[in-house]
Amino acid sequence: MRTLELLAPARTADIGIAAIDCGADAVYIAGPAFGARVAAGNPVEDIARLCEYAHRYGVRIYATVNTLLKEEEKPQAQQLVKQLEQAGVDALIVQDPAVLEMSDTLIMHASTQCALRAPDKARGLESLGFGRLVLERELSLEQIKAIRGAVNTELEFFVHGALCVCYSGQCYLSEYLTGRSANRGECAQPCRSLYNLEDASGKTLVKNKALLSLKDYNLLHRLEELAEAGIDSFKIEGRLKGESYVRNVVKAYSEALDALVARYPEKYRRSSFGHVRGGFAPDLKKTFNRGYTELFLDGKRGQWASMDAPKSMGEYVGKVARIKADGLVLEPAAPGLVLSNGDGFAFVNTQGGITGFRADVCEGLSIRCKKPEGLREGLPLYRNISAAFERQIEAAKPVREIDVKLSVKLQGGVITACAVTEDGRETCQKLEGSADAARDPERMVQTLREQLSKRSGRYAFSVEDFQADGPVPFFPTSALNGLRRVLAEQLDRLPVKTFPLYRGVKSPDGNFRLEYASHGELMRTKYCVRHELGLCPKQGKAKKAEPLFLRNGKERLQLSFDCAVCEMTVTES
Repeated sequence: MRTLELLAPARTADIGIAAIDCGADAVYIAGPAFGARVAAGNPVEDIARLCEYAHRYGVRIYATVNTLLKEEEKPQAQQLVKQLEQAGVDALIVQDPAVLEMSDTLIMHASTQCALRAPDKARGLESLGFGRLVLERELSLEQIKAIRGAVNTELEFFVHGALCVCYSGQCYLSEYLTGRSANRGECAQPCRSLYNLEDASGKTLVKNKALLSLKDYNLLHRLEELAEAGIDSFKIEGRLKGESYVRNVVKAYSEALDALVARYPEKYRRSSFGHVRGGFAPDLKKTFNRGYTELFLDGKRGQWASMDAPKSMGEYVGKVARIKADGLVLEPAAPGLVLSNGDGFAFVNTQGGITGFRADVCEGLSIRCKKPEGLREGLPLYRNISAAFERQIEAAKPVREIDVKLSVKLQGGVITACAVTEDGRETCQKLEGSADAARDPERMVQTLREQLSKRSGRYAFSVEDFQADGPVPFFPTSALNGLRRVLAEQLDRLPVKTFPLYRGVKSPDGNFRLEYASHGELMRTKYCVRHELGLCPKQGKAKKAEPLFLRNGKERLQLSFDCAVCEMTVTES
């Protein structure tokens, strides 16, 4: 049976706990240094707190130590690895091979920054001792299958969130333009900036567009195909995202994975324990996104760019029907649209950027607000903050519970209750009844079943087997509740029986070395501006003179096109 994992991001330990409550099987988080998101660092003490909470459900915690290290930083990194191990993390996500030598016990995962997109490289990384390989996002299902057939390691693949336009770990554009290195966790995100596209003669072909900005990934409906292709871990991007985003996305994907496991119960299982019950209904349209794409999963190019929306546009809700002195009236895209006070809206302004505003008061389709500059009749309007949905996420939080089956035997006036959790922990506890016989034995037995089939702490008890032999004494409700609490406390003292992670084995005769792209290439990408604009020669369109150039103020970048492998490069002009 295959074990499937939903891997969630956490900017903080509290967001990690929220992800677990919403169904995450694993969480990745950065320590105080050397994570590939410099703004998402956490004290080791917080990671220890997250580990303690996660391990109650068999959830795993992966710490990101995935920047490239300077020689003088290695002693500090070594100390951090030791601290993370003591905190209880289950694995490290690593880019620099030097980290592999810093622990003999921790499992190591090869970060997406290792730019893995071919079987040969997968075998090379496996030979270094990695237990899991995080694949490039630009792969097709057929490419994933080829890598799966080449290695024994676990495979992890991004299924949701923001997309880097370049191959991971091989982008030097931020460092070139700002001095902030993406491989040091300091990316300035120049791919979200506005550019003009110029030809070799200096003629402007496209003006003021986010020409390198991609839509967000969304593979919610492709999980079964990914599992069939050999993916073990389904990863959500977002270590800089807030709690409501993480809750919404994790719950949506957890429900989808539960449905997949329910369809094939003999084939798949989740890698952690506990069932998410209650709470809000997730809706990916209502959370941060630049529009969605499935990228190259089917081996075909589509419209990947978010040139007009490098920030979150949100859900299209309609057009501006009329401008009023105190706001506007909306022509809805679909009947039944409900607006709320505090909703956030956005539209594309005349400069190609995004203008956002908040509604003060919504009455039907009338929006009272401070009128933003550039708003005019007929403009498409998007809702990027649903105040009602955000309130629902905050107010209707789900509860994660571990199911416990109880076998109850009543004999000689004493209850013996034996509990077995869904992960296989077992414990028993006795409770002696009062000296008085129950006035209504049948009703007392029914009460026993009802009171013992309730919740205590994180456990949901259910009486699966009940046997009574002899007289039925009276049991106070408080005593039965106390019995459940004692069973829950005893279960808490037992370690969860987790499924083991794959531990990599270093090849004794391996000579593989990680290589990184030349800094002469600031970026190499599967994305192609020419294709996106309908100028690709393979499309039979008129071929524009090469090279093409991106201009942002004084900065000028050259675009070249490697049509043999269908890739674009960005270099210094």
